[in-house]
Amino acid sequence: MSLARAEHSSRVSRAFLLADALHGGQTRKGSEIPYITHLMAVAAIVGEYGGDEDHIVAALLHDTVEDQGGRAVLDEIRSQFGETVAGLVEACTDAFERPKPPWKERKLAFLARIPAAPIGARLVIAADKIHNLRSMSADYQQVGERLWERFTASREDTLWYYAAVHEALSRDWQHPILSIYTEDLRGLLRSTTD
Repeated sequence: MSLARAEHSSRVSRAFLLADALHGGQTRKGSEIPYITHLMAVAAIVGEYGGDEDHIVAALLHDTVEDQGGRAVLDEIRSQFGETVAGLVEACTDAFERPKPPWKERKLAFLARIPAAPIGARLVIAADKIHNLRSMSADYQQVGERLWERFTASREDTLWYYAAVHEALSRDWQHPILSIYTEDLRGLLRSTTD
């Protein structure tokens, strides 16, 4: 019995190493969990829902521009991984400058761009939000209402944003990952209102 094996070039390994170098020492909000675990989880979700190598590479790098260097990092990604990956990462980025614009302004601008984003970027955005929702649900079980203190936005605004991202992703796009997103959003809502 032989199992089919998906082939990936060294680009996935190189993307992991770059993400690890750029996010080294960073942890998830309010925890000691290494940030790289989030990037790995997003890449895994993207792969599980049909993403190709470019999508997986972009998933590993999706937060680098926003959190670790802006346009200079985007140029590095373009140089190392090509225009397609750079375009996907750019579409997943909600801020290029430091300091970042105010939270609501930044999120509204990002939401407005999602419907025009490439399908691969929508896949990465959905996977990113799914992992965030799962992490928030798990963290809520540990810390309860203190969870919301970790975020810039209030509980209400945070939940609004995740619902609005789902709505923006769903415009002119149908994909099984959106059902998973719906389930995880409902799960978070249930766990935080019981």
